[in-house]
Amino acid sequence: MPRLSEVIAALDALWPPERAEGWDAVGTVCGDPGQEVTRVLFAVDPVQDVVDEALKLGAGLLVTHHPLYLRGTTTVAADTFKGRVVHTLIKNDIALHVAHTNADRADPGVSDALAGALDLRVLRPLVPDPTDPDGRRGLGRVCELDHPLTVREFAARAAERLPATAQGIRVAGDPEALVRTVAVSGGSGDSLFDDVRAAGVDAFLTADLRHHPVSEARADSPLALLDAAHWATEWPWCELAAAQLDEISDRNGWGLRVHVSKTVTDPWTAHAASNTDTSGAPN
Repeated sequence: MPRLSEVIAALDALWPPERAEGWDAVGTVCGDPGQEVTRVLFAVDPVQDVVDEALKLGAGLLVTHHPLYLRGTTTVAADTFKGRVVHTLIKNDIALHVAHTNADRADPGVSDALAGALDLRVLRPLVPDPTDPDGRRGLGRVCELDHPLTVREFAARAAERLPATAQGIRVAGDPEALVRTVAVSGGSGDSLFDDVRAAGVDAFLTADLRHHPVSEARADSPLALLDAAHWATEWPWCELAAAQLDEISDRNGWGLRVHVSKTVTDPWTAHAASNTDTSGAPN
Protein backbone atom coordinates (compact mmCIF):
# COMPACT_ATOMS: atom_id res chain seq x y z
CA MET A 1 0.00 0.00 0.00
CA PRO A 2 1.26 3.52 -0.76
CA ARG A 3 1.88 6.09 1.93
CA LEU A 4 -0.18 9.26 1.98
CA SER A 5 2.85 11.28 0.87
CA GLU A 6 3.14 9.16 -2.30
CA VAL A 7 -0.54 9.57 -3.18
CA ILE A 8 -0.40 13.32 -2.53
CA ALA A 9 2.67 13.61 -4.78
CA ALA A 10 0.68 11.91 -7.56
CA LEU A 11 -2.28 14.25 -7.04
CA ASP A 12 -0.01 17.31 -7.04
CA ALA A 13 1.41 16.14 -10.36
CA LEU A 14 -2.12 16.07 -11.79
CA TRP A 15 -3.10 19.42 -10.27
CA PRO A 16 0.02 21.40 -9.31
CA PRO A 17 -0.87 23.67 -6.38
CA GLU A 18 1.10 26.56 -7.88
CA ARG A 19 -1.47 26.74 -10.69
CA ALA A 20 -4.26 27.66 -8.26
CA GLU A 21 -5.53 31.23 -8.08
CA GLY A 22 -3.72 33.39 -5.54
CA TRP A 23 -6.80 33.67 -3.31
CA ASP A 24 -7.37 29.90 -3.26
CA ALA A 25 -6.59 27.38 -0.50
CA VAL A 26 -5.54 24.06 -2.03
CA GLY A 27 -3.40 21.14 -0.91
CA THR A 28 -3.44 18.88 2.12
CA VAL A 29 -5.53 20.15 5.03
CA CYS A 30 -4.79 17.31 7.45
CA GLY A 31 -3.18 13.87 7.42
CA ASP A 32 -0.02 12.04 8.43
CA PRO A 33 2.32 11.79 5.41
CA GLY A 34 3.60 8.42 6.64
CA GLN A 35 0.26 6.68 7.02
CA GLU A 36 -0.70 3.96 4.53
CA VAL A 37 -3.70 4.58 2.27
CA THR A 38 -5.91 1.79 0.94
CA ARG A 39 -9.11 3.66 -0.01
CA VAL A 40 -9.71 7.13 -1.42
CA LEU A 41 -13.02 8.99 -1.69
CA PHE A 42 -13.59 11.88 -4.12
CA ALA A 43 -16.32 14.48 -3.46
CA VAL A 44 -17.15 18.09 -4.24
CA ASP A 45 -17.67 19.38 -0.69
CA PRO A 46 -15.82 18.62 2.58
CA VAL A 47 -19.01 18.63 4.66
CA GLN A 48 -19.87 16.38 7.59
CA ASP A 49 -22.09 14.03 5.56
CA VAL A 50 -19.23 13.36 3.16
CA VAL A 51 -16.72 12.88 6.00
CA ASP A 52 -19.13 10.41 7.61
CA GLU A 53 -19.33 8.61 4.27
CA ALA A 54 -15.52 8.40 4.12
CA LEU A 55 -15.48 7.01 7.67
CA LYS A 56 -18.10 4.37 6.86
CA LEU A 57 -16.21 3.43 3.71
CA GLY A 58 -12.92 3.07 5.56
CA ALA A 59 -11.20 5.67 3.38
CA GLY A 60 -7.83 6.97 4.53
CA LEU A 61 -7.96 9.95 2.15
CA LEU A 62 -10.79 12.27 1.18
CA VAL A 63 -10.14 14.44 -1.89
CA THR A 64 -12.55 17.35 -2.40
CA HIS A 65 -12.86 20.09 -4.99
CA HIS A 66 -13.95 22.77 -2.56
CA PRO A 67 -11.65 23.93 0.24
CA LEU A 68 -12.63 23.43 3.86
CA TYR A 69 -11.06 26.73 4.90
CA LEU A 70 -10.90 29.29 2.11
CA ARG A 71 -10.14 32.10 4.55
CA GLY A 72 -8.21 32.11 7.80
CA THR A 73 -9.71 30.82 11.02
CA THR A 74 -8.89 31.08 14.71
CA THR A 75 -10.55 27.87 15.89
CA VAL A 76 -11.15 24.25 14.99
CA ALA A 77 -13.35 23.69 18.04
CA ALA A 78 -15.67 20.73 17.56
CA ASP A 79 -18.73 22.84 18.38
CA THR A 80 -18.28 24.63 15.03
CA PHE A 81 -19.33 23.06 11.74
CA LYS A 82 -15.86 23.05 10.19
CA GLY A 83 -14.16 22.22 13.47
CA ARG A 84 -16.32 19.12 13.80
CA VAL A 85 -15.20 18.07 10.32
CA VAL A 86 -11.55 18.49 11.32
CA HIS A 87 -12.03 16.53 14.56
CA THR A 88 -13.76 13.66 12.74
CA LEU A 89 -11.02 13.49 10.13
CA ILE A 90 -8.11 13.51 12.56
CA LYS A 91 -9.69 11.15 15.11
CA ASN A 92 -10.24 8.57 12.38
CA ASP A 93 -6.95 8.99 10.51
CA ILE A 94 -8.63 10.38 7.39
CA ALA A 95 -6.54 12.82 5.42
CA LEU A 96 -8.17 15.69 3.48
CA HIS A 97 -6.69 17.04 0.26
CA VAL A 98 -8.16 19.86 -1.86
CA ALA A 99 -7.82 20.47 -5.62
CA HIS A 100 -9.83 23.58 -6.53
CA THR A 101 -8.81 26.19 -9.12
CA ASN A 102 -5.71 24.13 -9.92
CA ALA A 103 -8.14 21.38 -11.03
CA ASP A 104 -10.22 23.97 -12.91
CA ARG A 105 -7.17 24.94 -14.99
CA ALA A 106 -5.90 21.38 -15.54
CA ASP A 107 -5.85 19.37 -18.75
CA PRO A 108 -8.11 17.51 -18.33
CA GLY A 109 -9.92 19.51 -15.68
CA VAL A 110 -13.29 20.35 -14.20
CA SER A 111 -14.76 21.85 -17.36
CA ASP A 112 -13.53 18.94 -19.50
CA ALA A 113 -15.47 16.60 -17.22
CA LEU A 114 -18.54 18.85 -17.51
CA ALA A 115 -18.24 18.87 -21.31
CA GLY A 116 -17.89 15.09 -21.31
CA ALA A 117 -21.03 14.66 -19.23
CA LEU A 118 -22.92 16.72 -21.83
CA ASP A 119 -21.43 14.87 -24.85
CA LEU A 120 -19.67 18.00 -26.10
CA ARG A 121 -16.46 18.01 -28.13
CA VAL A 122 -13.87 20.28 -26.52
CA LEU A 123 -12.21 22.68 -28.96
CA ARG A 124 -10.06 24.84 -26.66
CA PRO A 125 -9.92 26.55 -23.26
CA LEU A 126 -12.25 29.51 -22.81
CA VAL A 127 -9.54 31.43 -20.93
CA PRO A 128 -6.18 29.90 -21.92
CA ASP A 129 -3.42 29.54 -19.33
CA PRO A 130 -0.58 31.71 -20.68
CA THR A 131 1.99 29.38 -19.11
CA ASP A 132 0.83 26.42 -21.26
CA PRO A 133 2.67 26.37 -24.61
CA ASP A 134 0.27 23.71 -25.92
CA GLY A 135 -2.78 25.91 -25.28
CA ARG A 136 -4.77 23.14 -23.58
CA ARG A 137 -4.95 24.33 -19.98
CA GLY A 138 -7.12 27.17 -18.72
CA LEU A 139 -10.50 28.10 -17.30
CA GLY A 140 -13.68 26.88 -18.99
CA ARG A 141 -13.92 25.18 -22.35
CA VAL A 142 -15.23 26.14 -25.79
CA CYS A 143 -17.09 23.16 -27.25
CA GLU A 144 -19.31 22.06 -30.10
CA LEU A 145 -22.30 19.73 -30.24
CA ASP A 146 -22.34 16.63 -32.43
CA HIS A 147 -25.44 18.11 -34.10
CA PRO A 148 -27.39 21.35 -33.58
CA LEU A 149 -30.01 21.46 -30.83
CA THR A 150 -32.45 24.12 -29.80
CA VAL A 151 -31.73 25.84 -26.51
CA ARG A 152 -34.72 23.97 -25.06
CA GLU A 153 -33.31 20.63 -26.22
CA PHE A 154 -29.83 21.40 -24.95
CA ALA A 155 -31.25 22.41 -21.56
CA ALA A 156 -33.14 19.11 -21.46
CA ARG A 157 -29.90 17.24 -22.22
CA ALA A 158 -28.15 19.06 -19.37
CA ALA A 159 -30.99 18.28 -16.98
CA GLU A 160 -30.81 14.61 -17.97
CA ARG A 161 -27.02 14.19 -17.93
CA LEU A 162 -26.03 16.21 -14.86
CA PRO A 163 -26.83 15.02 -11.32
CA ALA A 164 -30.41 15.84 -10.31
CA THR A 165 -30.87 18.92 -8.11
CA ALA A 166 -33.79 20.95 -6.88
CA GLN A 167 -32.81 23.81 -9.19
CA GLY A 168 -32.55 21.89 -12.42
CA ILE A 169 -31.48 24.07 -15.36
CA ARG A 170 -32.53 27.71 -15.73
CA VAL A 171 -32.48 29.28 -19.20
CA ALA A 172 -32.14 32.88 -20.38
CA GLY A 173 -32.75 33.39 -24.08
CA ASP A 174 -34.92 32.16 -26.92
CA PRO A 175 -35.73 28.49 -26.19
CA GLU A 176 -36.06 27.76 -29.93
CA ALA A 177 -32.73 29.29 -30.98
CA LEU A 178 -30.25 26.81 -32.44
CA VAL A 179 -27.10 25.88 -30.53
CA ARG A 180 -24.01 24.62 -32.34
CA THR A 181 -21.20 25.89 -30.10
CA VAL A 182 -21.19 26.12 -26.31
CA ALA A 183 -18.89 27.51 -23.65
CA VAL A 184 -18.93 25.63 -20.35
CA SER A 185 -17.43 26.43 -16.98
CA GLY A 186 -17.85 24.28 -13.90
CA GLY A 187 -18.82 26.31 -10.85
CA SER A 188 -19.54 30.05 -10.74
CA GLY A 189 -19.09 31.50 -14.23
CA ASP A 190 -20.61 34.95 -14.65
CA SER A 191 -17.18 36.60 -14.29
CA LEU A 192 -16.33 35.05 -17.68
CA PHE A 193 -18.97 36.80 -19.79
CA ASP A 194 -16.42 38.94 -21.68
CA ASP A 195 -14.48 35.80 -22.62
CA VAL A 196 -17.69 34.00 -23.63
CA ARG A 197 -18.75 36.86 -25.90
CA ALA A 198 -15.28 36.97 -27.44
CA ALA A 199 -15.50 33.22 -28.15
CA GLY A 200 -18.58 33.81 -30.33
CA VAL A 201 -20.48 30.77 -29.04
CA ASP A 202 -24.23 30.26 -29.20
CA ALA A 203 -24.70 29.33 -25.53
CA PHE A 204 -22.94 29.36 -22.17
CA LEU A 205 -23.59 26.73 -19.49
CA THR A 206 -22.28 27.37 -15.98
CA ALA A 207 -23.59 27.93 -12.43
CA ASP A 208 -24.47 30.69 -9.97
CA LEU A 209 -25.53 33.20 -12.61
CA ARG A 210 -26.72 36.47 -11.08
CA HIS A 211 -29.50 38.81 -12.19
CA HIS A 212 -27.52 41.87 -13.28
CA PRO A 213 -24.69 40.11 -15.17
CA VAL A 214 -27.26 37.96 -16.98
CA SER A 215 -29.42 40.97 -17.82
CA GLU A 216 -26.42 42.84 -19.22
CA ALA A 217 -25.18 39.82 -21.16
CA ARG A 218 -28.58 39.28 -22.75
CA ALA A 219 -28.82 42.98 -23.69
CA ASP A 220 -25.47 42.81 -25.48
CA SER A 221 -25.99 39.67 -27.57
CA PRO A 222 -28.36 36.80 -28.47
CA LEU A 223 -26.21 34.48 -26.33
CA ALA A 224 -28.30 31.81 -24.58
CA LEU A 225 -27.46 31.23 -20.93
CA LEU A 226 -27.99 27.99 -19.02
CA ASP A 227 -27.63 28.09 -15.25
CA ALA A 228 -27.16 24.76 -13.47
CA ALA A 229 -26.55 24.02 -9.80
CA HIS A 230 -22.96 24.69 -8.73
CA TRP A 231 -22.49 21.21 -7.24
CA ALA A 232 -23.94 19.51 -10.33
CA THR A 233 -21.51 21.23 -12.73
CA GLU A 234 -18.49 20.13 -10.66
CA TRP A 235 -19.50 16.60 -9.64
CA PRO A 236 -18.47 15.05 -13.01
CA TRP A 237 -14.89 16.02 -12.18
CA CYS A 238 -14.98 13.58 -9.24
CA GLU A 239 -15.46 10.69 -11.66
CA LEU A 240 -12.70 11.98 -13.96
CA ALA A 241 -10.30 12.49 -11.03
CA ALA A 242 -11.07 9.05 -9.59
CA ALA A 243 -10.33 7.46 -12.97
CA GLN A 244 -7.02 9.34 -13.15
CA LEU A 245 -5.98 8.11 -9.70
CA ASP A 246 -7.11 4.58 -10.58
CA GLU A 247 -4.78 4.62 -13.58
CA ILE A 248 -1.88 5.87 -11.43
CA SER A 249 -2.60 3.17 -8.84
CA ASP A 250 -2.59 0.44 -11.49
CA ARG A 251 0.62 1.74 -13.01
CA ASN A 252 2.38 1.74 -9.64
CA GLY A 253 0.87 -1.50 -8.36
CA TRP A 254 -0.69 0.29 -5.38
CA GLY A 255 -4.00 -1.56 -5.38
CA LEU A 256 -5.93 1.50 -4.20
CA ARG A 257 -9.70 1.30 -4.01
CA VAL A 258 -10.98 4.61 -5.36
CA HIS A 259 -14.57 5.75 -4.85
CA VAL A 260 -16.76 8.69 -5.85
CA SER A 261 -19.24 10.08 -3.34
CA LYS A 262 -22.87 9.93 -4.44
CA THR A 263 -23.93 12.14 -1.51
CA VAL A 264 -25.81 15.17 -2.83
CA THR A 265 -24.26 18.22 -1.16
CA ASP A 266 -26.11 20.82 -3.20
CA PRO A 267 -27.63 23.01 -0.44
CA TRP A 268 -30.99 23.51 -2.18
CA THR A 269 -33.48 20.79 -1.31
CA ALA A 270 -36.79 21.71 -3.00
CA HIS A 271 -38.20 23.74 -5.86
CA ALA A 272 -41.67 25.24 -6.26
CA ALA A 273 -42.40 26.10 -9.88
CA SER A 274 -43.82 29.53 -10.58
CA ASN A 275 -46.95 30.18 -12.63
CA THR A 276 -45.80 29.80 -16.23
CA ASP A 277 -47.58 33.02 -17.23
CA THR A 278 -44.68 35.52 -17.36
CA SER A 279 -46.67 38.36 -18.91
CA GLY A 280 -46.21 40.62 -15.91
CA ALA A 281 -45.89 41.03 -12.18
CA PRO A 282 -48.99 40.43 -10.02
CA ASN A 283 -51.20 43.42 -9.33
